[in-house]
Amino acid sequence: MTTRARAEKWLSELTNIPTASGLEDAVVEWVERWVGRRDGLSIDKDSGGNLYVTQKRRRQKPPVLAVAHMDHPAFVVTDAGGSFEFRGGVDAVYFENACVGVVSRVDGPTGHVTSYDEASSTGTARFEGEVSPGDIALWQFAETPRERGLFRGPACDDLAGAAAALAALDRARSRDELGHFGVMLTRAEEVGLIGAIHAAKLRTIPEGARLLSIETSRELPEAPIGAGPIIRIGDRSTVFDREMSNRISQAIEAAGIPHQRKLMDGGGCEATAFGAYGYRATGLCLALGNWHNRGNLAAVESGDTTAAVPMLEEISIDDYHGLIDLLLIAALAIDEDDGIVDRLDRIYESNRRYLPR
Repeated sequence: MTTRARAEKWLSELTNIPTASGLEDAVVEWVERWVGRRDGLSIDKDSGGNLYVTQKRRRQKPPVLAVAHMDHPAFVVTDAGGSFEFRGGVDAVYFENACVGVVSRVDGPTGHVTSYDEASSTGTARFEGEVSPGDIALWQFAETPRERGLFRGPACDDLAGAAAALAALDRARSRDELGHFGVMLTRAEEVGLIGAIHAAKLRTIPEGARLLSIETSRELPEAPIGAGPIIRIGDRSTVFDREMSNRISQAIEAAGIPHQRKLMDGGGCEATAFGAYGYRATGLCLALGNWHNRGNLAAVESGDTTAAVPMLEEISIDDYHGLIDLLLIAALAIDEDDGIVDRLDRIYESNRRYLPR
């Protein structure tokens, strides 16, 4: 069975793998090795490169898939002169004279951003060494004091979600009632949910699947880090499947696990794409600090451009373990009756006397 220490090891390893939209291959290789060490699991790719990790045993129910994306905002070098494309959403002020370093190869060169055009998401950097097209670069992050209970990494969004999904699957393998639980890992989320849209449009998602779309989503005042994993009922575009969300909420409440139930409208989520194309999907997430590596984001949005310092992303360790528990509870709760109609019927019968006769 997956221990807390092992789940945290996978969290650390995955969030430190170089990745970018369209260049998720190192993450794919890690997952393939992980699956290869476990009997009873299989891994498949669709035509867009999305991964499906499922159990080989016979399912008693339609599949439930925990979904996370494998990319993270990053610089992608486009020529040997240091031109780059930035794949992901980050405010232009964070690029001004920023220090960057190639992370996709050992001892990759470092450099400074010399120009950036926000409209095209392209720019140039002067590197202290040779670079090649396809190199992935990240910000050079300032050292910050360790804080008890927090995990920091360059790419929690959404590799922390991927780690939680795989940890939950590892636990599900030993439980008879969870043979229908699996994991879907998508590509190119940061440039418009492209992997998720591809899977939904081309119907590569297993028939009848219910989707638990995981994100590490920007911490909000009403959804703080450390208050538990979040049942995400919607994003800035839409709300998610009502029955799934309600059933999960009731089950986690009954289990007594600290959690939150929030809209989380700071960004978008793949559940929006799945629902738009006719799949049943809801959201789960972790509150995230320094979203997309944007340190002091609230101050920057208030006009203090001097506060724009790239930082490691951060989540709560307890929230992370809570999400693993929540995924397994959700996989079973989806098929339970949410009881709302029965409860409303009882209230109605008890109090209908107040209506005109």
